[in-house]
Amino acid sequence: MPQTRFVLKKALEFGLAVVVVVNKIDRPSARPDFVINSTFELFIELNATDEQCDFQAIYASGIKGKAGLSPDNLAEDLGPLFESIIRCIPGPHIDKDGTLQMLATNIEYDEHKGRIAIGRLHAGVLQKGLEVRVCTSEDSCRYARVSELFVYEKFSRIPAERVEAGDICAVCGIEDIQIGETIADKTSGKPLPAIKVEEPTVKMAFSINTSPFVGREGKYVTSRNLRDRLYRELERNLAMRVEDGETADTFIVSGRGTLHITILIENMRREGYEFMVGPPKVINKKVDDKLLEPYETAAVEVPQEHMGAVVELLGKRRGQMIDMREVGSEGTTFLKYKIPTRGLLGLRNAILTASRGTAILNTIFDSYGPWAGEIITRDQGSLVAFEDGSSTSYALASSQERGQMFIGPGMEVYKGQIVGIHQRPGDLSLNVCKKKAATNIRSNKEQTVVLDTPLDYSLDDCIEYIQEDELVEVTPSSIRMCKNPKFAAAKTSR
Repeated sequence: MPQTRFVLKKALEFGLAVVVVVNKIDRPSARPDFVINSTFELFIELNATDEQCDFQAIYASGIKGKAGLSPDNLAEDLGPLFESIIRCIPGPHIDKDGTLQMLATNIEYDEHKGRIAIGRLHAGVLQKGLEVRVCTSEDSCRYARVSELFVYEKFSRIPAERVEAGDICAVCGIEDIQIGETIADKTSGKPLPAIKVEEPTVKMAFSINTSPFVGREGKYVTSRNLRDRLYRELERNLAMRVEDGETADTFIVSGRGTLHITILIENMRREGYEFMVGPPKVINKKVDDKLLEPYETAAVEVPQEHMGAVVELLGKRRGQMIDMREVGSEGTTFLKYKIPTRGLLGLRNAILTASRGTAILNTIFDSYGPWAGEIITRDQGSLVAFEDGSSTSYALASSQERGQMFIGPGMEVYKGQIVGIHQRPGDLSLNVCKKKAATNIRSNKEQTVVLDTPLDYSLDDCIEYIQEDELVEVTPSSIRMCKNPKFAAAKTSR
């Protein structure tokens, strides 16, 4: 999987020793030799050294709590696994008698304590109340004081008076500490090699809710509430960026992918915020007058009967096939692609549709590459509500002939709200609130209305669906989509 590959690549770059554990060895379809060979090939592909390629392999069954050095000879417990970790993984390289050095490798935030730097002490001793030097480089240093000190025991943090080299600890009192900075001795401390936080690849516009339903369901609806919450997120979420937009009530949020920003949206929604978000856009770069865009590695597992449709879909989105092989005995094919991040927007739903819900898609950032050209992510337009009101069965019966609906009867809608997917390109305005004329002329039999089940789109689905001129309205109780009034005004003025 791309995530495993990414983490292993980083571990090998740091020269770390690796223990390979083959789990679920008790399954009838287990293929331990194939798995070990595939892992060895992955190590070679990631430029592992000869020592790293000579890894210790452990075979285990997690559900039974057993492990062993061969698939046919498992111990009664996980003892062989723990023994291998102690034998193969060296202890930390530390200097107990050296001057204080600690690299901040992670940051947490607490409402009362502020920023908390987490890392391992590389050298020396750190004490509560000690004055320290915080270094980014040898030229850029500032001074601070450690107000509180914590160590980790099991799953909780425990206060400590002092920690020694080799310990992992949490340090409070340095308000502006960043990942990659070194906490060092006040007089003779030197910085450790810094860690670089990866740059964002996708951005989205957040704005206040401007729909007619504003304030009905949310607790925090003003631009000040939105601004405070977004900038507060930066304290905890270091790979995220927030900047002011074109207007006072718009903010541009950049992250490491659509999922990164969607998690923030879902958290804010649960906290009682009400706002609107625009479609995700990739962050391009210009290097030597050449336009570069982010590419990702996509891994797809799909049954063979649907492979053709998935390959065609990825090809349309400028994906380049890197690998294709059969996996297991169930007729599943594993596809590996390098694809522009733009091509991944809206891809998950399209792949599930093409494979009848059987495909599994995993993606991770790869690198920046040349601009791939134009990509069409959606062929169909939207069905847009014509007026405010409550939807009726009578109106929906005729509306569903135009496409798939997002709403059922008796739901409140407003003018400009997206109520369905048009079966053709281009948007179509329709009246979903129309009522049957109540006249005194009656037919012999009342017509029975049969309505299709409306599509139930999640937050992820809505963000994948919307185009340039559309918005997602997010409230604690509802997720709706609508046309962007600014684009509609621009069309009218033309």
